[in-house]
Amino acid sequence: MSKIHECLFLFSFLSICWFSMQAVHEFGHIAGAITTGGKVELVVLHPLTISRTDLAKNPHPLIVAWAGPILGSIVPLLFFAVVNRRGILARPMSNFFQGFCLISNGLYIGLGSLGRIGDAGDLLRLGAPPATLWLFGITASIGGLLFWHRLGPGMGWTAISAQVTPKTSYLLAGSLLAILLFMVLFGGRN
Repeated sequence: MSKIHECLFLFSFLSICWFSMQAVHEFGHIAGAITTGGKVELVVLHPLTISRTDLAKNPHPLIVAWAGPILGSIVPLLFFAVVNRRGILARPMSNFFQGFCLISNGLYIGLGSLGRIGDAGDLLRLGAPPATLWLFGITASIGGLLFWHRLGPGMGWTAISAQVTPKTSYLLAGSLLAILLFMVLFGGRN
């Protein structure tokens, strides 16, 4: 495979991981809100902004705030369990995505607590002990690094790139374009 196709595949794959991680994280907030009697007002999933979920009614804000990073880490684990029973190409990609979600959510909460930003800031304002945020951050990040370690040298890129064809690269790039179009049209932004 040519370097151009490898770069196209890698760029598309990493972009899809980023947007999918945000979507799963926001799904966690939505699920937390719905199960605790909250009402979702707006979900922002736009490529030019950081995702967020705004609630019109939130009777249990601490649960809703924790639901994003917790489900944002657990749901990809379930995806991992299903996909890993499939093809060889899907296995390293799902392992990478799982590690990516764990590390992203872990760093977001753990390091975010130091600057009181985003969900970490909300959790602290709502009374969550800082140590719980650090524990979550360390546990999730280490879990993600373990997933990446299992991929072997180059975090599985050798196994992935050996099977990627130009057609696969274009298919993944097309998928990214479809996701971006959907996010621009329906992802909200304000």
